[in-house]
Amino acid sequence: MRILFAEDDKRLSKMINFLLKKENYIVDCVYNGQDAIDYANLSDYDIIILDWMMPLKSGIEVCRYLRAKNNQTAILMLTARDSLEDKIDGLDSGADDYLAKPFEFPELLARIRALSRRINKTFYNDIIEYNNLKLNCCNAILTYKQIEVSLSPRENQLMELLIRNTHQILPREQIIDKIWGYDTNINSNTLDVTIKSLRQKLTKLSLSDCIHTIRGIGYKFEMDI
Repeated sequence: MRILFAEDDKRLSKMINFLLKKENYIVDCVYNGQDAIDYANLSDYDIIILDWMMPLKSGIEVCRYLRAKNNQTAILMLTARDSLEDKIDGLDSGADDYLAKPFEFPELLARIRALSRRINKTFYNDIIEYNNLKLNCCNAILTYKQIEVSLSPRENQLMELLIRNTHQILPREQIIDKIWGYDTNINSNTLDVTIKSLRQKLTKLSLSDCIHTIRGIGYKFEMDI
């Protein structure tokens, strides 16, 4: 598996590079956002790890650029920012997951493993349709009445899971297992942040009330049309 690691802290970058290579990953390290873009344009990576605050271009700017170019490589954002709005900004930019600094290396490995399962996932149906709502699982485009929104890879997975289980209550633990993997160490509100981000995308399609919170249990998807 090839990883692009963009981090301006050279000491941290050198340490993570060493540890990832011990796990048999192929790693390219860069120290600013512009180099991250250049490397991503020139080579195919399985996972891109971006620090939020970098010279030349921030991780958010890099993420938005790659998604605008339809680069669907899995992206993990590293950030010292841990407010809810910052997390939403990261996911809205197209990141699949975020990891708050400081972090332990085993947790980083768990996030990488979870992202790798998404990479290896094979959709048995590229396009899912329900009540004029169409999800193209390959390009992560959600369409309703000729209006389109682009989803991040993580939002794409979540939307697919919800549509395939319309009218069913999905427990939080089941969603986390399906999307992030049972051995992940994601923050407790990661799912809530992703749900909020997905709801914002649905609002652009005039479908703001489709994802229902079932207090104490999980979520349910219904289109009341």
